[in-house]
Amino acid sequence: MFFKGFAMLDRRHLLTGMTAAGLVVGAGARADVATYTADDFKRVRKFDAHVHINADPMVFGEQAVADNFELLTINVDYPDFPSLEAQAQVSGVLHKADPKRFQFATAFSMQGFGEAGWADKTIAHIEAAAKAGARGVKVWKNVGLIERDASGNLVMLDDVRFDPVIARIEALGLTFINHQGEPRNCWLPLEEMTTKNDRAYFSAHPDYYMYAHPEGPSYEHLMAVRDDFLDRHPKLNFMGAHMASLEWSVDALSSFLDRFPNATVETAARMAQLQHQSLRDHDKVRNFFLKYQDRILYGSDLTLNPDADAAGMRKEIHDVWLAHWRYLATADVQAVWDLDAEVKGLALPKSAIDKIFYGNALRVLGLA
Repeated sequence: MFFKGFAMLDRRHLLTGMTAAGLVVGAGARADVATYTADDFKRVRKFDAHVHINADPMVFGEQAVADNFELLTINVDYPDFPSLEAQAQVSGVLHKADPKRFQFATAFSMQGFGEAGWADKTIAHIEAAAKAGARGVKVWKNVGLIERDASGNLVMLDDVRFDPVIARIEALGLTFINHQGEPRNCWLPLEEMTTKNDRAYFSAHPDYYMYAHPEGPSYEHLMAVRDDFLDRHPKLNFMGAHMASLEWSVDALSSFLDRFPNATVETAARMAQLQHQSLRDHDKVRNFFLKYQDRILYGSDLTLNPDADAAGMRKEIHDVWLAHWRYLATADVQAVWDLDAEVKGLALPKSAIDKIFYGNALRVLGLA
């Protein structure tokens, strides 16, 4: 079951944390801390650090105003999206119309990678985007899983041919946003995956289903490549999209954040994996968010493409945002479709929610 209007790439966030029929049962917040309620949702300023607005910006804009959200729309070198030029046009319109509410991250093409002049051309592109207001640069999973160099080898994130581009991103003070590999479910048999949306996605996208491609890189190799990259660029303002693809284990996330003090992570399209863990050890997941409350940003991965049903989009956007708020900010119990289970919210303190849903994004994106 998927909502019309979202690219298949981004549908893994849908119904995550949502109730089967809109019913939410209050479970009571912890008495020892001040927490928000569902009724506070629209009142509190929030920031979604991972959306893709590729068409009809008014749909997102109107709902962002209604739900008190500021946004980072991220351009992606993804063949199922409009061209990078078309994405940049939409994000530029949004940012110029309301530079306080709408931020954007650019992306660069891998076409011609390794050829003479590629790095200079890419740097010029990034500099122009930064001048237009870009707050970050996104590198998608095509680096590591799809793109090959002239010798036929997969291009990995730690390839030294990226170094001049990375140095310029760092010098410009931009956030480097990395979608490394896939969730660990991608390397498991369908019946062992922990979420229904991952099973549906990889069933429909066999090219990306690494369990079916044992000749491809392992999950462990891709994580090691990313870590090697960060060891070589310790001062880079690095944001690991989708919980840095360590969504399956808060222990692994803790180790990552401890090892790389300049790194942050965001939650886009991985809430169900966190909920899967909190079903088994609620306090462990809650304590992870408390310990790393300065290093986690809220992101949804909500996506609006040109073929979307614009008339229904606003409600869908609102429902996803509210469901995620209820999981992180309240103790409400929600029937989560993605897990076929009822999940209790983490009821994080107001101070932590204010960082995760707003303050951290301002700091990481240089907006504070």
